[in-house]
Amino acid sequence: MREPNFNNLLKVLNKEKPERPTLFEFFLHKRLYEKLSGLKLNGNIPNDSRVYINAYKNAGYDYTTVLGSGFSFPTGEVKQEKTRSINEGSIIHDRENFEKYPWPDPDSFDYSHLRDLKDDLPDDMKLIVWGPGGVLENVIFLVGYDNLCFMIYENPQLAEDIFEAVGTRLIRYYELSAKYDTVGALISNDDWGFNTQTLLSPDDFRRYVFPWHKKIVEIIHATEKPAILHSCGNLISVMDDIIDDLKYDGKHSYQDNIVPVEDEYEKLGSRIAILGGIDLDFVCRAKPEEIKRRSKDMLKRTEKRGGYALGTGNSVPDYVPDENYFAMISAALEE
Repeated sequence: MREPNFNNLLKVLNKEKPERPTLFEFFLHKRLYEKLSGLKLNGNIPNDSRVYINAYKNAGYDYTTVLGSGFSFPTGEVKQEKTRSINEGSIIHDRENFEKYPWPDPDSFDYSHLRDLKDDLPDDMKLIVWGPGGVLENVIFLVGYDNLCFMIYENPQLAEDIFEAVGTRLIRYYELSAKYDTVGALISNDDWGFNTQTLLSPDDFRRYVFPWHKKIVEIIHATEKPAILHSCGNLISVMDDIIDDLKYDGKHSYQDNIVPVEDEYEKLGSRIAILGGIDLDFVCRAKPEEIKRRSKDMLKRTEKRGGYALGTGNSVPDYVPDENYFAMISAALEE
């Protein structure tokens, strides 16, 4: 165990060298949260946030990730969340559906736990707020991926209106969340790619998706806090947009079968903070000593240049063996 100090992650996000090896993870899983904290999750945001604080602290992180509120975009029924199709649950297919949809108001949700958790946070530990899905994710959940592709071609104005309805509400969600002193940074989580390419063409991203992300980053930066993008998939064709136009401070989610994090750091580490990246499939399948060795090698690679925090390429789901996860973080904790 070590005492948290959020300044280490801030230095990473500023592409600087932290005082010690620094960990980053988007989220863990229920059993691991409870194992690390000694507390129980019950689906209540304030209570669960306290569990996350204790779990992340005990694992050696300088922060914990939490939701800002219960704000979300209701969709249709999804039979199996873990294997859902990106067409399942869609409910907006035309102008009439769009106008009848009960668009949620971010201001009608309670964000006060972000203030109230101050007494639960150890000194120098912060919250990182993530969103209820991102701009593109929520549009796909509402419209369906196939339907969205046809809509962009056949009815681009309706597509623009749906993206605006989602984007403006997410901007407000981040604005309401970012104002709390307990919040040290915010994550905009929005998966954009397959293994081989982006979900939409780069030009369609620039028309429909990126304007809203740019405003989200501007809202976060207006509070003098860093903005982190968590996005899975092959984003090679839009990385310059992410860095130079949207101006995200850090990027999370990497896969060896797209670009290994070691290569991404060498290419982009001077332009954007690289977070996590130890491939999730590798963390699942490799032996603990192999995981620890790769993690230590990554810390060694980045120690003099900074701008890197150690973690998985995506998250820690429940099928990751505990001993493999602990082997990874031990590479940072033993330094």
